[in-house]
Amino acid sequence: MSTREVADSRDLKERVIEINRVVTEHTDTFAALVSDRSAMLETALDAVQQALVGHLTRRFQIAAEPTTRIVEAAYRTAAQVGLDPLLVLAVISVESRFNPIAESGMGAKGLMQIIPKYHLDKLKEVGGEDAVFDPESNIHVGARILQEYVHRTGTLEAGLQFYNGALRDNSAAYAQKVMAERSRLEQVLKSRNLRLTLANS
Repeated sequence: MSTREVADSRDLKERVIEINRVVTEHTDTFAALVSDRSAMLETALDAVQQALVGHLTRRFQIAAEPTTRIVEAAYRTAAQVGLDPLLVLAVISVESRFNPIAESGMGAKGLMQIIPKYHLDKLKEVGGEDAVFDPESNIHVGARILQEYVHRTGTLEAGLQFYNGALRDNSAAYAQKVMAERSRLEQVLKSRNLRLTLANS
């Protein structure tokens, strides 16, 4: 190998080492930025959920621990099915006032007032008909039903009306009630300078 080839080879090695150093440095910086952003989002989300838990425990006079689990489940499920978590919480507020063992004369049960005989397939996926009284399972099934109805009818208002079994009610009273409750929850966040962060935003 000639002197020039040796020099070129040494230059090439030095350039490769420098490129590796820069890439490693930037990779570490990028990883740190991603980690910082994730931590910031998690903290913000925690603050939002904590504000909602505080409001709901006072409003419905329920304990903080089960309310926290319900809010967390609503957020998780809303992200999975593509719904607004405040909408899910608003439906729970209207349907059961956060009572996980609520039962109506029509046979609707649990937080989101699911009628088991119409949704046995979905309940089987989470453990069977008895799962209707498990808060997390009820939210999971109820949110899936709502999402399907919104998709089927084409609008949120019609989907909510369908969920309530009141699709023919031209006044859309149920949908308005749910959306008013959702606005109330959003106002709670605004009053604390908190912003709802959706999973896909």
